[in-house]
Amino acid sequence: MVTTHDTDARVRVRRYSGLARINHWVVAISFVLLMLSGAALFYPTFFGLTALFGGGQMTRWLHPWIGVALSVSFLGLFLRFFWANLPEFTDFVWVARIRHVLSGHEEYLPEIGKYNAGQKFVFWSQFVLVSVMLVTGIGLWDQGLAFIDQTFGFVPTIDQRRWAALLHACAAIVAVTILIIHVYAAIWVRGTMSAMLSGVVSGGWAWRHHRKWLRKEVGRRISPAE
Repeated sequence: MVTTHDTDARVRVRRYSGLARINHWVVAISFVLLMLSGAALFYPTFFGLTALFGGGQMTRWLHPWIGVALSVSFLGLFLRFFWANLPEFTDFVWVARIRHVLSGHEEYLPEIGKYNAGQKFVFWSQFVLVSVMLVTGIGLWDQGLAFIDQTFGFVPTIDQRRWAALLHACAAIVAVTILIIHVYAAIWVRGTMSAMLSGVVSGGWAWRHHRKWLRKEVGRRISPAE
């Protein structure tokens, strides 16, 4: 939706619906809670963080359930934004000209759709990493082991659970690193955070960073001449 702000006459573009923003923030909050509880359970140095969750036993009980919440909410996010994150030729051009992105010279970049190659990388990498953490997490969870036994008729061996723990930890570390980069980029590119807070962006922001997407949004609102 393209509208005009009453006070400053700037064009405002609807980028995210209320449901999309709620979905995003449920994923984000779940991620942070998993990061804190996971660090507390995995690294003795951070065990003090269990106080945030009511102690060690409560943290151990809550962590997998928060993981379930993350998985379900991320699935909703994945289905919602799947088509907009499919790779395009312009993504490869964007990556090849990454130096212009970093220097702020976006006039040398191709017109971008709703998401650029960096955002698509975050989307797909987190999808893979969340999937890995879900599968390996089930193998480390008592209720998950019972589910595997009842559904598939076997229980992972000790060695398999050790490998699952290693993969789970590695995936978590990479996922947290990507999350930090994602947050930094959202703060670095002025106007990006407001998209997930208010759901709208300025026309200037959309024109500068996602011109192809803006053209489509405007085109949808313009009726053909009769």
